[in-house]
Amino acid sequence: LKSNPSNNEEKEAQAQLTKSDELQRLHSQALSAYQKEDYEAAISLLDEILAVCVWDAELRELRAECYIKEGEPSKAISDLKAAAKLKNDNTEAFYKISKIYYQLGDHELSLSEVRECLKLDQDHKQCFSLYKQVKKLNKQIESAEEFIREGRYEDAISKYESVMKTEPEVPVYATRAKERICHCLSKNQQPVEAIKVCTEVLQLEPTNVNALKDRAEAYLLEDLYEE
Repeated sequence: LKSNPSNNEEKEAQAQLTKSDELQRLHSQALSAYQKEDYEAAISLLDEILAVCVWDAELRELRAECYIKEGEPSKAISDLKAAAKLKNDNTEAFYKISKIYYQLGDHELSLSEVRECLKLDQDHKQCFSLYKQVKKLNKQIESAEEFIREGRYEDAISKYESVMKTEPEVPVYATRAKERICHCLSKNQQPVEAIKVCTEVLQLEPTNVNALKDRAEAYLLEDLYEE
């Protein structure tokens, strides 16, 4: 404005200044909503700001936190991935992405993201601790699946029982493990045990197609055709 106060540029500059004040006001409101735990309102306000301030990593991280609190992890991942690219050495974003994938039961993607964190800082305590846990679980699941491919169902069952011991806190891993144990029991001609385990899975996930198919196979072995 001071260097070249032509009429056209003055209007544009004044409009930008007004917009800037408006965005700062929205930012204050968003922080206030976040502190009051009104995450829905905070997301709505941050949407408005980020429509203009597209490259703001910290605002994206804040919106990701709100999405996590609102139970929308996939939207949180999207914001955190952007924040990881926008801010150099953003180990925190990679850690959070890895943690979300892990909680969702996607151990392979979790392992991939936590490795990105350790590439940036190999001494990152949280990332290293998570890496050890995910790597151990990932190895057990891969080993169990290899046993299934080889028809070594007893070994696979034992390995999936280890999975449940390795991760007792995140329910999705126990459910997946039981689903695969149900499959192994059915394939291993142990229909009574298979029906029991498959039923446990189906109580948690009534539309689990794999458990339904494996229980059907077990019912056939028991001549329970109606079931």
